[in-house]
Amino acid sequence: MSKGELASALALSTSVLRAYERGTKSPGPRSIATMAEVLDYPIAFFSGTDLEEPALDGTSFRSMSRLSARDRDKGLAAGTLALALSDWIDHRFRIPNPAVPRFEGISPEMAAMAVRNEWEIGERPVRNMIHLLESRGVRVFSLSEECPEMDAFSFWRGSTPYVLLNTMKSAEHSRMDAAHELGHLVLHWRGEVGHKEAEFEAQQFASAFLLPRGDVLAQVPAGSRLPELIAYKRRWNVSVAALTYRLHAIKLLTDWQYRALFMEMSRLGYRQSEPNGAQPERSQVLEKVFDLMRAEGLGKGTIADELSIPLDELARAVFGLVLTAIRGNAPGAIRSHPDR
Repeated sequence: MSKGELASALALSTSVLRAYERGTKSPGPRSIATMAEVLDYPIAFFSGTDLEEPALDGTSFRSMSRLSARDRDKGLAAGTLALALSDWIDHRFRIPNPAVPRFEGISPEMAAMAVRNEWEIGERPVRNMIHLLESRGVRVFSLSEECPEMDAFSFWRGSTPYVLLNTMKSAEHSRMDAAHELGHLVLHWRGEVGHKEAEFEAQQFASAFLLPRGDVLAQVPAGSRLPELIAYKRRWNVSVAALTYRLHAIKLLTDWQYRALFMEMSRLGYRQSEPNGAQPERSQVLEKVFDLMRAEGLGKGTIADELSIPLDELARAVFGLVLTAIRGNAPGAIRSHPDR
């Protein structure tokens, strides 16, 4: 809602609403009750402690020049909720410590291989990108359906990395987005984000990370045709377009073959609907947190009550974990603190 729309719904002037936002004027109990009803948030939310918002500088919003202020603020609001939920979880559970390397002065391809080597995964396919990130201490949350124009974004909060993903995209798209944001965390940790060069570097990193050169060269013959690529792509759980892009980058496709494949994909509708799509990935950390809570007779409503947010708002931030999560092979242990 714009300020004008909200002020109208609250039967207030916009000047009074701005004063509430700035803190120069405080709403009375009746106004707070009306706000809670209009915005569908608990009354306790409006008198809670100040929430931390991700810093705009250093947050990897793509295409900043084309992103409206409203869309940017939606993303920051999702990030604010993610920080509050992350703090709640960190206070009660032992989460893997961050172990994301940060590099300077090396190419995206070299950085991708360096991360793979440091994480001891060699050139094996990454079976579950979200589980892998979480096992290395990355806090992964989802963007709500109110942010359809955003694929993903990431940021560092002190020494802790965060990634927010749009889970409405295809599984292949979300995996590439997760790898793309890992590229930003690894390469642009000083905050050099929001411009075309940084986005290109992050995309190069993601392609090299999910499709390591040696493994691709060993598996895919030069000049492969589209039906073959649709079969090959399942090894890495990437889109057929991403595999085509990578094959061209490592010289397994000529320029002509590359253009012809993309024309064929467009004709068949494969740019909008992925053939032989993969299953969506979900959070392993959050699933384990809720499993431990259920064992203690607690539910997601406990978190929503303690954070003073609606339950459906919480569900959107945690991938709607009422569904069965897809399990992967990444390491990492989640345990309750013994004194909690």
